[in-house]
Amino acid sequence: MTEKAQADGSYWLRTAPGGAPRPALAEDLRVDVAVIGAGVAGLSTARELARAGRSVAVLEAGRIAAGVTGRTSAKLTAQHSLVYDRLRRTRGPEGARLYARSQTEAIEHAAEVAAELGIDCEWETRDAYTYVRDAGRVDELRAEASAAKEAGLPASFVTETGLPFPVAGAVRVTGQAQFHPRKYLLALAGDLEARGGRIFENTTIHGLDEGEPCRVSTGTGATVTARDVVVATHYPIFDRALLFARLSPRRELVVAGSIEADRDVDGMYITPEENTRSVRTAPLDEAGRRLLIVTGEHFTPGTGDTRERFERLSAWAVEHFPGVDLTYSWATQDIDPTDTVPMVGPLHQGARHAYVATGFGGWGLSGGMMAGRLLTAQITGEECAWSGLYDPRRLRTAVREAPSFLRTQAEVARHFVGDRLRPAPPVDALPPGEGAVVRAGGDRLAVYRDEAGALHALSPRCTHLGCLVNFNAAERAWECPCHGSRFGTDGTVIQGPATKPLERRDI
Repeated sequence: MTEKAQADGSYWLRTAPGGAPRPALAEDLRVDVAVIGAGVAGLSTARELARAGRSVAVLEAGRIAAGVTGRTSAKLTAQHSLVYDRLRRTRGPEGARLYARSQTEAIEHAAEVAAELGIDCEWETRDAYTYVRDAGRVDELRAEASAAKEAGLPASFVTETGLPFPVAGAVRVTGQAQFHPRKYLLALAGDLEARGGRIFENTTIHGLDEGEPCRVSTGTGATVTARDVVVATHYPIFDRALLFARLSPRRELVVAGSIEADRDVDGMYITPEENTRSVRTAPLDEAGRRLLIVTGEHFTPGTGDTRERFERLSAWAVEHFPGVDLTYSWATQDIDPTDTVPMVGPLHQGARHAYVATGFGGWGLSGGMMAGRLLTAQITGEECAWSGLYDPRRLRTAVREAPSFLRTQAEVARHFVGDRLRPAPPVDALPPGEGAVVRAGGDRLAVYRDEAGALHALSPRCTHLGCLVNFNAAERAWECPCHGSRFGTDGTVIQGPATKPLERRDI
């Protein structure tokens, strides 16, 4: 991968920059609903609530649709890799059907919104495939195809795809979609504001008082008073239902570049093999060329060499699509629930007016759109058939899938203790553009050396729950391996659940 590719970042952000920033919240505000987070879940929820006649304020720590949503692979599908056979076993056939129906209706609703608003978001109908190349896994795919069809999806087992290499088998689900997520969500935000909704960017959240009414305190000193509050920050910034113990962060890399139209793979593909590989294309230019988008190399934030992973992913793309000109690269972050299903609904057992949307497990587009409709139904008092399936307060399924829960907690404990025992390199060993947790004067410091040779020292303790951060050299960021918080080289928060920056230190 070239230096140009490393620098270019997300294709979605570069091709839909979003204009001038909206102002930060500067004075106290009273609304019916405060939505924290302006990704797909937050904006979808806010727009649906505004349509239902509620006054809404959206509070975003950065820019709208510029976090995880701005770095997605942008596949909009109800086929979520190998999920339906698992759901059939853990939630029963009815649970699998509700999952399929809720995701499908969310996609159909998005298509209606795009048509209603006339959004030029490069919407394309495509089939979705989950494939394997290992013949030993074919039975697993046959079971998934059967479960997905039983759940109501137009699913079948096939052995032929549009990929430029043979597969042992694949689950094919017809009639799914892909689009430009930023163009869609920027239009959604515009429609929200046209309906009286307000959006505040660069507004961090410091606290939530769940009284009646609720009160949200912000970093600007202003307070939002609202009857209901929705926490849609991807990883929740408040843990009031043991959510942190039931979620695990996963980072994934993306490379993209141009190919000729006749090399289009004619579908959206994912495999659980090779540390996952996801492939799809998007319209690129008037000459008809397509943008090839390849995703994979998932890992826990703050672990291992990210540059090496980018090189592996790029090499895979070039091997299977010779001549592809990789000009974009970026990374995204997913949150996996320990019991398979996202958590959308009341924030905790006693919550009456606080709600959460999290744990989409890599399928946040259809999941976030589903969450917007589900939360709007709950806040407005309507019935929704799948409220129970996604309820964050569920405990029975968490116990049933206890091994996954225990593995997640063991991994957090390993980092919390083990990273403090890791040998620390000397400061002098740091080359320009690199960072590391070092020892200086008996203390551990997170130190970054910039290209000019100057050192920038921070506390290495994540401001979320105190795990030690590690340096991601490819993205030049400090990352927490426990819950996925990410910080800039100056300590500023890039990604939560942390809401406070790393403290500056002298060296």
